[in-house]
Amino acid sequence: MKYLSLIALTFLIYTQVFGQGNKGIINIKKEGKYLYRSEMASWLGSDIFTEKFKEQQENIGGYFSYPDNERTNCVFFSKDTVPKVIATISFDSTYNISKAIVDSKERVFLDSENDLYTIRRKALEIIRTDTLFKVYQNTRLNLIPIIQGDERKVYVLTGPQVSNVVIFGNDYKIDFNKFNEPTNRARIHNSIIPIEYKQDEQKGAVSMHSHLPETGEYITSTDICTLMLYEKFVKWKQHIVISKTYVSIWSCDDDQLLTLTKKAWEKIYINQKKRN
Repeated sequence: MKYLSLIALTFLIYTQVFGQGNKGIINIKKEGKYLYRSEMASWLGSDIFTEKFKEQQENIGGYFSYPDNERTNCVFFSKDTVPKVIATISFDSTYNISKAIVDSKERVFLDSENDLYTIRRKALEIIRTDTLFKVYQNTRLNLIPIIQGDERKVYVLTGPQVSNVVIFGNDYKIDFNKFNEPTNRARIHNSIIPIEYKQDEQKGAVSMHSHLPETGEYITSTDICTLMLYEKFVKWKQHIVISKTYVSIWSCDDDQLLTLTKKAWEKIYINQKKRN
């Protein structure tokens, strides 16, 4: 795993000024947190469903999650030709399992849920037939359907099936129109970036990965989602994403995104080395 020494906090002045005024960066952070809300509900919801609904295991066709005001719902649906909801598990912002609301009443999809189900199903069909999508050993693909305003899309993230590893990259986005028909599909990162960690690592470590030009100049929303899912387990202080022009710094302590130019980063880094 790649580590950097913790860099003095003096450079944060640069990043706060730059990062807070850039609309693109603000939107990346907002969407990353939206993805996190959905995926965290799916993580915890699937655990609760497995524990409480053992008799329904053979009947489950799948599940998806979506933010609903201050709560996030994880919906489980049946294998029927016309699926129905067989359980709904709702979380507040703390994602405390003891506060989860479990509803086992069977029902039809809400209209908004039916749209999420539809784009998820169509995305799964695309993944199964399009060689653009790769599945690596000891990993699985996780689908996150989201509908925000006029935008409908399914993000595809790679998750590990082994312990003590965080995976960035091998992620994708499939766009849909208002009729839930796919309009575009694309890679986000062009490679898979596994970062191993140890449970007894010293708290305060800094991890990093780099972006090729085709991935973009900034941290991605999928990067942020992954960091928020794992940051409390790995106990990182920061994660740094370096591109050709910019450096993005994610604070794992308070989920803040700070950004500066690569030239400024290099200057600060050189000055820090001289002090040491």
